[in-house]
Amino acid sequence: MSARDDVLARVRAAQAVEPLPDGPTPRDYRRHDDRRLPELLDLLVERLTDYQATVHRGDDATTLVRSVLGGRSLPSLVVPDGVPDAWRDGIPGGIDLLADDPPLSAVELDGVGGVLTGCRVAIAETGTLVLDGGPGQGRRMLSLVPDYCLVMVTADQVVGSVPQAVAVLDPSRPLTWVSGPSATSDIELNRVEGVHGPRTLDVILLG
Repeated sequence: MSARDDVLARVRAAQAVEPLPDGPTPRDYRRHDDRRLPELLDLLVERLTDYQATVHRGDDATTLVRSVLGGRSLPSLVVPDGVPDAWRDGIPGGIDLLADDPPLSAVELDGVGGVLTGCRVAIAETGTLVLDGGPGQGRRMLSLVPDYCLVMVTADQVVGSVPQAVAVLDPSRPLTWVSGPSATSDIELNRVEGVHGPRTLDVILLG
């Protein structure tokens, strides 16, 4: 048998696999989590820290925002519509606040110091924050172009697993899944940050 015949024989064998049965595919994902909220919050912090995000915990949003941004020396900050007053009130006075109305261009966003945003849900097991462009989040470009991103997470937004997060998300919305600062590696596994999004990620976990 020639090499060509061997390849074709393998293709025919692969095509002979029994077809999938008719009807819907079972999707018995685990959508219930027996872990208590304090355990999930601790796990989320652990995962985010593993991804080289900096996590700050507490109950006073204004004080935490002031402390975090006060240590970053940002010249400007984009603040989307719908950001709660408690978050906005913590922004230090020396930072120039920018609104995204009219929408800032990619070039303009590339020149700002950073962005303050909320999220829709946070996944403890994977350390993932999901933004859907809702109130206090703005459009996707705001969290992808600036070099610095501060994400606010409340305890009631934290779930245990990806299936639980998917269950509360609207797939028709522009979803951005964030697991730590943007990073990639070349063939020699040299890590480079800031290629696909913010180089620096701060997370404030409230509650």
